[in-house]
Amino acid sequence: MELDHLAVAGDCLEAAVAHVEAALGVPLQTGGAHAVFGTHNKLLGLSDGLYLEAIAVDPDAQPQRLPRWFDLDRFSGQPRISNWICRSEDLEQALSGLPDGAGQPLQLTRADLKWLMAVPGTGRLPFENMFPALIQWQGPHPAPRLQQQGCRLRRLVVAHPEAVALQALLPLHDGRIVFEAGAAGFLAEFETPHGLRVLR
Repeated sequence: MELDHLAVAGDCLEAAVAHVEAALGVPLQTGGAHAVFGTHNKLLGLSDGLYLEAIAVDPDAQPQRLPRWFDLDRFSGQPRISNWICRSEDLEQALSGLPDGAGQPLQLTRADLKWLMAVPGTGRLPFENMFPALIQWQGPHPAPRLQQQGCRLRRLVVAHPEAVALQALLPLHDGRIVFEAGAAGFLAEFETPHGLRVLR
């Protein structure tokens, strides 16, 4: 299991994009639409094969499946990092050792991208959505296609009252990811052309 990307949600895509661009000082680029869940996104390429997506419900789209992924049907408040997504080479095997709430594999596409995503039936992941969403890419990964803006993830803090239990469930060996006991939420530090920036 490896860190794949981060998702920043907003009440609308414009708000999510503005939040990221204000925090990091770099522009996002065009993403696309996810027909199954009626959502759309914009993207930011990061160093080390990672990327970030700003995501929101598309008001002009009719979802094919509800609830939506990333618990977006219940999203409210200020734009923020809502989810982290980890990649597995064998999603079925990865899920076999995880809580039922981690989701069931669902085939998804966007343009020529294809992937399997573990989506819980409720749309809500364990540990108050602090559990990572799991993905298995089937073909090209989007990160190499994205324009680099000079941003590198330095540290991702995953906070939850049961942080120790959450960490124990995840076969992750990534020094950038830190689990801390506290109120549920994320904090990400990035090296950018403008120095160290923080995104919440």
